[in-house]
Amino acid sequence: MGNIYLLDCTLRDGGYINNWEFGYDAIRNIGRKIAKAGIEGFEVGFIKGDIFSKDKTIYPNVSCVEDIIAPKDPRLMYIGMVDMNAPVPLERIGHRNPRSLDAIRVIFKKNKLEEGYIYCDKIKRLGYIVFAQLVGTDNYSDGEFINAVKMFNKLEPDVLSIVDTFGAIRLKQFLRLVYIADNNLKPTIGLGYHSHNNLQQAFSNAQSMVELNLSRDIYIDACVFGMGRGAGNLNLELFAEYLNHTEKKDYQIEPMLEIADEYLNDIHKQHFWGYSLPYYLSACNNCHPNYALYFSEKQTLTAKSLNEIMQGMTPAHRQSYDKEIAEKYYRQYMENYINDIEAIRTLSSEFSDRTVLLLAPGSSIYEYADNIMKFISLHDAVVISLNFFCENFPITYIFSSNMRRYVHLQEKVQVRKIITSNIKDAVCYDYMINFSSYCSIYPEIIDNSAIMALNMLNASGVSHIYVAGLDGYTSQCTGNYCNKSLDFNFSDIFAQRNSCISQALNEIKKRLGITFLTPTIYNIEDVPNE
Repeated sequence: MGNIYLLDCTLRDGGYINNWEFGYDAIRNIGRKIAKAGIEGFEVGFIKGDIFSKDKTIYPNVSCVEDIIAPKDPRLMYIGMVDMNAPVPLERIGHRNPRSLDAIRVIFKKNKLEEGYIYCDKIKRLGYIVFAQLVGTDNYSDGEFINAVKMFNKLEPDVLSIVDTFGAIRLKQFLRLVYIADNNLKPTIGLGYHSHNNLQQAFSNAQSMVELNLSRDIYIDACVFGMGRGAGNLNLELFAEYLNHTEKKDYQIEPMLEIADEYLNDIHKQHFWGYSLPYYLSACNNCHPNYALYFSEKQTLTAKSLNEIMQGMTPAHRQSYDKEIAEKYYRQYMENYINDIEAIRTLSSEFSDRTVLLLAPGSSIYEYADNIMKFISLHDAVVISLNFFCENFPITYIFSSNMRRYVHLQEKVQVRKIITSNIKDAVCYDYMINFSSYCSIYPEIIDNSAIMALNMLNASGVSHIYVAGLDGYTSQCTGNYCNKSLDFNFSDIFAQRNSCISQALNEIKKRLGITFLTPTIYNIEDVPNE
């Protein structure tokens, strides 16, 4: 049986979570604790880009790493990663220096196999230990995988790795890949496994690889606390403990727990990683996990809808994330065209000569509840609530453009409901209007209910609207809404959303009178109606 080695990827793969901004002291101390734990490999970060910051685990050249890892621990292999999507010039790598990196891992997709091979060859000539990482290994056919293995046999890298980029490789498929590699790879070349945990298969796959008792060396990637994008990676501390019990390893678990406690817990509170339905669905659809993140951050889709969007994407689009492609599929899914002429005509007659109050779910509606109620009573106002229901106010209509929220609203029989056509599975409503006719022109707020409702009311012939509870977003994850169950986490993009909504409101205000009954942080200009 060959040797089993663990390789820590926390500072590199985990860096997708916090933009690699761990801080200088944390980077140095994490490296020391990994060495103290007895882990064999330590991935210091990416070698890429042009800007160096001692607080980030991205390095424009290999020499930048020297200070970060000094003094090196002789028991630990120090590793950097190069991505063939943007490979750094070889002069930035330079010949292997005993004070800097020991090894370079080169990642490349199937369409860059030849370039990856050539780059690995040059890295090997510079004296480095070389890891060749076959990104998206499950996208290779058996024949393509065998040919790739035989190609790298000629180069003889130190390690060839199976890479589960989308966290979609199930055990049976994984074992087939391991068998193919083991039967075709030169015995002197180690076999690696880099996992993502979107289907929660990382531990069982790695465990099964160990239990095969291969005669060659194997290298298993993991991260402390499972830190990594999507559902995260194999947990280093868990797998180290497993190897201690089953393979008589002697990893020290306590230093890894200290890393989690001292450096990663706070990051996890701000930027969650771990199992979630969106990442599960991205893996099921063999789709880049960033699409799951993008669609789920819209915070309007049910799990079923998210699944349907990814199922509707072409295989080519699923493989590489592109924000514009994501927005295109989202818009296509949401539009779901219907003819709403009759609905608008009926609503126009119901709103005719009435005072209309648009009630948004901002927390200010409770603070100003008395004033709002007096206004409603004095003007006999038609009250339209946005994506929520509150018994404190005499709501006449619920307007909903959010399918996740409408699931909890459709049984409110005491009010009439106006929904947009993206809510495809609605079973109880009074009026459905065409999504694309009223959505915002700004992609960031395409489905914002306030903007859509105002556009609908304008199309219905209403000339002036009163608004309450349209407070705007703050950097806090909670407190933006009158009910905690309504809270969305827009803390990372609140300023952008506020700006887009302000612009949209000012455009609408050119053709529709708007009076706010409660404070708002939106920047509303004093623009006369056209």
